[in-house]
Amino acid sequence: MGAAQGRGSSPRRTSFGGKQQLSEKVAAYIREGIMVGQFRAGEYIRTERLAEELGVSPTPVREALMLLGSEGSVRWEPRRGYRVVPLTTRDVSDLFRVQAFIAGELAARAATELRDDELDLLEETQAKLEQAERDGDFELVETLNYRIHRTINKASDSARLAVLLGVTVNYVPLGYYASIEGWSSASAHDHSAIFQALRARDPEGARRAMSAHIEHVGGQLVDHLRRREVLS
Repeated sequence: MGAAQGRGSSPRRTSFGGKQQLSEKVAAYIREGIMVGQFRAGEYIRTERLAEELGVSPTPVREALMLLGSEGSVRWEPRRGYRVVPLTTRDVSDLFRVQAFIAGELAARAATELRDDELDLLEETQAKLEQAERDGDFELVETLNYRIHRTINKASDSARLAVLLGVTVNYVPLGYYASIEGWSSASAHDHSAIFQALRARDPEGARRAMSAHIEHVGGQLVDHLRRREVLS
């Protein structure tokens, strides 16, 4: 497995250049900080201090905290600032329950929309993912896994539903899954049932397989966060 990040460790250093809005990058940094225990439940996130640490102005930090406040990850307290909201097992389970429902529906729709050449490409990508898992290249596993799920979601021809899925996916920062014990193996093996249903043009089978995969990953994340004493 990839090197797991322990209690109180820092999130991976984020590059604050590129096309993505700066506030969104800061929000992703804070989300991961909550996941790895850098920002603990009940602690206040000091805008000026974090801005100095990240080498940015206070404005994108404030915007990021407002965004996280709308998601329920932090709470504004007058005259005190933003405080990290406790993350519970139910929170994570509910998040993945919703994600499993939406992803399952998208997979069901994709089963009748994917072209044969797209299925061939998906299976080629999956073969590369399985090889990366055997090689212990967990970052590549995550990159290929993202590509597979994105292809299926786009093939569903349901852009607005995919946007709703994106809202749930954003709670766990891209790049974090590689640190979860057992995740890369799940990605290498759970996908077989999904591809079998897609190849058979079986919407209900694709729905069941995708939902089961997402719920499996959600359970792995809960176990991971419990071991690191992140959950309240």
